[in-house]
Amino acid sequence: MTWSLERLLSDLHDDIQQRLARVRGSIGHSPSKGAASEAVWLELLQTYLPERYRADTAFVVDSEGAFSEQIDVVVYDRQYSPFIFKFEGQKVIPAESVYAVFEAKQSVNAAQVGYAQDKAASVRRLHRTSLPIPHAGGVYPPKPLPHILAGLLTLESDWKPAFGQPLADALDGVDAAGRLDLGCVAAHGHYAFDASARYSFVPEGRPATAFLFELIARLQASATVPMVDIRAYARWLTGKPT
Repeated sequence: MTWSLERLLSDLHDDIQQRLARVRGSIGHSPSKGAASEAVWLELLQTYLPERYRADTAFVVDSEGAFSEQIDVVVYDRQYSPFIFKFEGQKVIPAESVYAVFEAKQSVNAAQVGYAQDKAASVRRLHRTSLPIPHAGGVYPPKPLPHILAGLLTLESDWKPAFGQPLADALDGVDAAGRLDLGCVAAHGHYAFDASARYSFVPEGRPATAFLFELIARLQASATVPMVDIRAYARWLTGKPT
């Protein structure tokens, strides 16, 4: 057998695109179709992200008792997170443990961009704690809170062309809390908010694989999550804190 890195990367994208296309073409019930699309993206991240990360559909909670909306794909820390709640089949993740949140939909349009922006804001506006970090020589100061990545993952676009001015306008029309950092339209390309505070749009080029690699690179740059103040959550054991 002659190995080809180009072929491996190409096949990874093709598998994701074909599975999303089968979901879109074969499942008529909208909620079932949405759940199946989420499952495709979740499996991609669960398979290829480093083991220190997990990806699940979940709610996010903070130590003040506020909850996010349900998020299709939450990328979170499992190595240093002290707890993950499971309640009646639902996962609830502390805000400090979250690295990234994504919505997974069939097709991108203005309504879906706005929906994903609102979901991102519902997570980013949660309170996050960060404690000093003890070490052998003393104590490091609390780690600054990292930026929580957010994005929208789809197979298709309702716009023609997919990466024209309507998408750019929809992405730009929001404050920092709702900003979408990364996105993938698997049949057409991917996009990202870059260091120059502008969106770059990359057509074709095996979008699902390109999105995965860009996400991993940005997760590497964010290092580890902050040290959770577990006592801030423990206050709720005796009733609602005053």
